[in-house]
Formats: sequence, structure tokens, C-alpha cells
Amino acid sequence: MGKGKIIVLEGMDGCGKSTQLQLIVDALKEKGLPARLVSFPNYDSDSGRIIKSYLNGDIPCDGTVGAYAASSFYAADRYISFNTEWKDAYERGDVIFCGRYTTSNAIYQMTKLESGERDSFLAWLWDHEYKKLGLPKPDKVFFLDMPLDVSQKLLTMRYNGDETKKDVHERDLEFLKRCRENALYTAKRCGWELIECSENGEPLSIDVIHQRILSITEELINV
Repeated sequence: MGKGKIIVLEGMDGCGKSTQLQLIVDALKEKGLPARLVSFPNYDSDSGRIIKSYLNGDIPCDGTVGAYAASSFYAADRYISFNTEWKDAYERGDVIFCGRYTTSNAIYQMTKLESGERDSFLAWLWDHEYKKLGLPKPDKVFFLDMPLDVSQKLLTMRYNGDETKKDVHERDLEFLKRCRENALYTAKRCGWELIECSENGEPLSIDVIHQRILSITEELINV
């Protein structure tokens, strides 16, 4: 059997990414297909603790250099995860669903760069992780697109109306706006599958979004 597939789900906080990941993995398993879910970053690993230190501000990563340095922390986490946890499953033909992946660096770390630097950063990123580190390139990247006003409402519901429970990124609307712009830019440039998750200012149902992802996934893996 040949190598499996890497399918990535990306999306801003509040878009329902975790729910959709579990649904798609369960749907394929019900069909008797080998599917596995991995999620990044793994904060419980040694490499994940470095990322925690970065997010806590213990490791300064600002400006252009910071985009590359911070990306390297996350890349190391993926490299270790791949080589110690799911490489064998991938190589025997399993479908690997990733909650965030190399693609997340394109969304979040590019906020540290000017718009004119994005293409050179993307070229470096793909070369660094897929060629230099040897991580498998995704066969499909879904971006679950939820407008910020809708995702903010969902986050508020998640926290039962307590806005103080939102983390610093969830509260920073300008940061989230730049992240979404980066995601849409990269999606267009790199051929990501854009999944619209709302209509007329309201979120679509979980099942409608799931069926869209499932249909494209089944076509990809020839179910």
C-alpha cells in the first residue's frame, strides 16, 4: 500500500474546526477506512513547552526575524510529532487529518511581516518544512472561513457571555483580521479549499459544513 493522505483543517478560533475534525474522522472510520486525527501544537510535548514559553512572552519574537523564529518553534513540534507518533500510520496508507499544520504559520506568523514580504516567506516556509525537514505536504487544505463578527458571537456563546475568558488573541480583533486576510491570500495563492461557514451573518449548521467537507474528502480519497 502506498502512502496515505494528509488533510488539513485550518480556521480562525470559533469556526468549529475541532468539531469538524472529529466528525470527518468518525465518518471515515464508520466506512471502515483508516483515519487518524492529529492536532498542533502539542502543548504537552517538550517542543510544545517551548511554544508555551513563546506565547507567554518569555521568548521575544518580533518583526521580520520573529516570523521565521516563531515558525521554527512550531515546525520542530510537527517534525517530532511526525517522526515519533504518526509516520508509520501515514506510510501504511492511513488518512491523517491535521488540526492546524505548516499552513498555520502562513496564517499567524505572516502578521509580523509587511504584505510585500508574504511571498518570500511562503517560499521559505514550504521549503523549510516540506523539503528541509521532510514533513509530508498536505494533499488538501480546508480553510473554514467564518467572518470575524460571526466567530466572535460564537466565542462569546462558548464562554457563556464572559468576555474576560477570551484569550489575548481572541480579543485582538485587529490581529484576527490580519490573520484572516493572510489565510484568504494564501488560500488563493496555494489552492486551498475555502469552506464558507456562514450565511447572512449567521453560522451554517454543523451538519451542512460537515457534508461539504465530507464530499470533497471522499472524492479525494476515492471512496
